[in-house]
Amino acid sequence: MRPAAATTLVFFASASVLVLEILAGRLVAPYVGVSLETFTGIIGVVLAGISVGSWLGGRAADIYDPAKLLGPILVAGGATAIAAPFLVDLIGTAVGTGPGGIVVLATVGFFVPAAILSAVTPTVVKLTLSDLGKTGSVVGRFSAIATAGAIFGTFFTGFVLIASVPTRPLVWVVGTALAAWGLGLSSRLGSWLGRTAIVAILAGAGMAAAGSAVLGWPCDLESAYSCARVVPDADDPTRRLLLLDTVRHSFVDTDDPTYLEFRYINMLAAVAEAIAPEPAPLDVLYIGGGGFTLPRYVQVTRPGSTAVVLEIDPALVALNENELGLVLDADLVSVDGDARITLVDQPEAAYDYVVGDAYSGLSVPWHLTTVEYLTEVERRLRPGGTFAMNVLDGVATRYLRSQLATVQEVFTNVALIALPEQIAGERGGNFVLIGSNGPIATDVVLADMADRGYQMVAVTGSELDELVDGATVLRDDFAPVDQLLTR
Repeated sequence: MRPAAATTLVFFASASVLVLEILAGRLVAPYVGVSLETFTGIIGVVLAGISVGSWLGGRAADIYDPAKLLGPILVAGGATAIAAPFLVDLIGTAVGTGPGGIVVLATVGFFVPAAILSAVTPTVVKLTLSDLGKTGSVVGRFSAIATAGAIFGTFFTGFVLIASVPTRPLVWVVGTALAAWGLGLSSRLGSWLGRTAIVAILAGAGMAAAGSAVLGWPCDLESAYSCARVVPDADDPTRRLLLLDTVRHSFVDTDDPTYLEFRYINMLAAVAEAIAPEPAPLDVLYIGGGGFTLPRYVQVTRPGSTAVVLEIDPALVALNENELGLVLDADLVSVDGDARITLVDQPEAAYDYVVGDAYSGLSVPWHLTTVEYLTEVERRLRPGGTFAMNVLDGVATRYLRSQLATVQEVFTNVALIALPEQIAGERGGNFVLIGSNGPIATDVVLADMADRGYQMVAVTGSELDELVDGATVLRDDFAPVDQLLTR
């Protein structure tokens, strides 16, 4: 094999492994969500595949003719890559969302292609090594080439491909290119002994791709940030559920913006009532857009209100406009970008109410939970203004207590609104945290919720201090949100 061909092959095979690793995050997200643990599981599985593949590939190249191995390796790597989306879709709903389920799903989908493709580098080294006195130089050169390919695959996929090409077709294109290259190598190097096996592998991959197409994609919209689906209500098609990955994220009535399906949205609306009774206008800053349910509600119930929504995903905003009836105007503005970055561009002391409702999967992005972040939020509030945050947690409430402790670091007055059984530790769900440097009218919030059909309780003062009881304050240098949620 010519040096240029060997270099290109190692570069492309290594790049393909990292392309698959990054795309794995999008493929598994509809089933296990998006979190630090999701990426930890994927990275660990792919690294294990690289390790096993490098070891077995080297052993195989010592036993068999490496010239006859390369073609079948590429064909098998491409075929298993093509099959990965089908395997993920096939078992995705059967695994749990915890660390075990993440590792199982990643292993089933991506361990084998990562291992097979990682066998390319040691096989090429064996094929091109002609002088034992230059072993170090040859191994070092191809290791560097493989690393360069991995870097290219990471950057090109993360910054370009994943934002512009749907995930499944991208996986199929990469797999097909690998398999085609393998067939070409087999023909050129005279290795057709495994023809039957190669044909069988490709046939299986084709069937897997067809099966994945039959199962259907779980997304109406696949963006760089989420797999989004809009599900119309069976009885009233004007009412639509927005699902982001595994989460029932928002519920929108396109004909009646005052209809609020979810309890936590009603709680956030009730907090607005405590700031000023309807129909007094409010200037509101929303951290996270989702289905834009609350911004639309406030605009209708409080004419003259202004809303600025910090939403990271412009594709989700477009989905709202196309399928959920969102109309943006001068009083309802959406700002694209990560809220931690775009927040500092907002004017200080400009808002009556700031709502924190940004989620990545089942957790708040960690950098939107910390003291440093909340300090910037507090600066955007007018004197006596109110911050409210939707927090999802289980019965152990480890994350909830840490988030409460963090809010207490920034705001003079803090309150927690929840169902009585949530406070008693009998069930998890959505809690609403309220922070203000002025008084918090929790009695107004509870009365408004009662009018909406919910009997809630408020926890404040010494009772709240007892609930927090030394919980970890979240800071930029230590905010283990995902771990607090799952442990």
